[in-house]
Amino acid sequence: MPVKERNRKKQARSSKRSPVDDKPWWTSPSIDVNWKAVNQLLVFLSALGLACFTWLAWGSAAPQDVSSCHQTTPLVPSRNVVLWDQSILKIEKPGFKEHAIESLQKAVRIRTDAFDNMGNVGEDPRWDVFHQFYSYLKDRFPLVHANLQLSFVNTHGLFYQWTGTDEDLKPILLAAHQDVVPVDNTTWNDWTHPPYDGYYDGQQVSSLTRLRQIHSNNSTGKKIWGRGSSDDKSQLISILTSVELLLEQDFRPARTVVLAFGFDEEAGGFYGARYLAEYIRSVYGYDGISMIVDEGAGFYNLTGAMLAIPGVTEKGLYNVRIEVHGPGGHSSMPPKHTTIGILAEILATLEAEPDSLSIFARDAVAWLFHDVPVVRSLVPTTKAIDMIHGGVKFNALPESAWAAINHRVSVTSSLGAVQEWYQKTLSPIAEKHGMTFDAFGEHISNVNISSRYHLKVDNATLHGVEPAPFSPSGPTDLPFQLLSGTIKATYNAHRHLGDEVNELTVSPGMMTGNTDTRHYWDLSKHIFRYNHHYGGKKPDPSANGIHTVNEFIEADVLLESIKFFVTLILNADENEL
Repeated sequence: MPVKERNRKKQARSSKRSPVDDKPWWTSPSIDVNWKAVNQLLVFLSALGLACFTWLAWGSAAPQDVSSCHQTTPLVPSRNVVLWDQSILKIEKPGFKEHAIESLQKAVRIRTDAFDNMGNVGEDPRWDVFHQFYSYLKDRFPLVHANLQLSFVNTHGLFYQWTGTDEDLKPILLAAHQDVVPVDNTTWNDWTHPPYDGYYDGQQVSSLTRLRQIHSNNSTGKKIWGRGSSDDKSQLISILTSVELLLEQDFRPARTVVLAFGFDEEAGGFYGARYLAEYIRSVYGYDGISMIVDEGAGFYNLTGAMLAIPGVTEKGLYNVRIEVHGPGGHSSMPPKHTTIGILAEILATLEAEPDSLSIFARDAVAWLFHDVPVVRSLVPTTKAIDMIHGGVKFNALPESAWAAINHRVSVTSSLGAVQEWYQKTLSPIAEKHGMTFDAFGEHISNVNISSRYHLKVDNATLHGVEPAPFSPSGPTDLPFQLLSGTIKATYNAHRHLGDEVNELTVSPGMMTGNTDTRHYWDLSKHIFRYNHHYGGKKPDPSANGIHTVNEFIEADVLLESIKFFVTLILNADENEL
């Protein structure tokens, strides 16, 4: 095939496979290296304290925003400072704490599992549990449901509007999801406490002891256990509790506050957030929201420095299925390689391929970062072989074998680049075994057209997600600065530090996973993925049992999260965005 014709087909294939329409500002570029994204990534690494060596990559021409990390001051409400002070005091009272803990406990006890194979809403009975969950929320937060306008979106999506007095101000959107990752029944006995009991192991300690624990950022040892306690019912309960608290004190916002609670985030958000996004656009239009805060990373004690990492972007998502087909037969007369054997070779080859850090201009930087786990998973496109199947009987050769690989696509790459990587990496194996080879709907190789062996690589699911666009996070970007100031003010207030204390650094970060915000790109330019949760000494979600056994959240973290949303709502109400 002529080179020009082959290049034309490659470009057409890459264009055809991108699931994102060409939009003016919310579309992530589909090119192998997005240098603007690389620049933004280096800003993030610089703030982490890892990229004080960014001069190795950029040399003397380092961009100004890479070489500096602007920090805003703690932002405390001024017009509503009395209300803010009263709210913080109320949250710290024992009765409030017990009520908040109980709110989360009861939410955990409602088993809102979201499975990957859920049918349509109204047809699959597994959705029905969300009726029960809404009924619980309605009873638990009476003022919210008496004062906010609630719209049910695709039956179980909850969209609340707290209408402000100034219609000229763009709303803020606070998001969370009602659903949880199902618990594998085979792991039930591995849980310290049953996963849907919402068990609380706390005991009362003196106020002085509690303050000492908080100020030293040590664990208070009091946890709410269970699936969803951290991901993401704690965020949902924190948001509703903060609104309920402000309503108790007769607060009415000037800026409209909207709440969006999806119900299948753990399965991609295609029934929940996708429909919510369409509804929100119909009400407020494209770019009609001033800023969005959804679940994400928290703040951590990294090498003695406190660092908060709100996500300003998130990696793309791509699930790929590999199939090997060949002749069956009796196992007493095996070929040199069975379909399972060839698939095993393919998977071993893929895993042996390093997650490239070649976006850096000099090898020294890649060497410096290669063994830092958080960076190793943040920077490159990663791969995880999560599913495999082949064979049905001991004495029968398998006619087919398949595996599914999950990729989190680097913000400097694209889905098209992943497809090209598969074609390049697997073509030699197809040639070695004399297999025909199809990849993503295109004929790649006809090495032996009469071969009884065939290799096919294609999308494992209907939807892939390009890397998210970056939300602006510079010193003049008001939404990010407001979020940063709110994080710092909450941190100080919870530890009874002075407003002038500035010991917490806020850095724009990146989500390695995907959130419901994947459906919200065209609602706002300012999307932040952040839970105001203290995560200890390393940003590792599994430390809290997220998506695995023994999920928990500390009761003190829950209270600080409520303070965060109270502060955020009040700050957004009296500042420009």
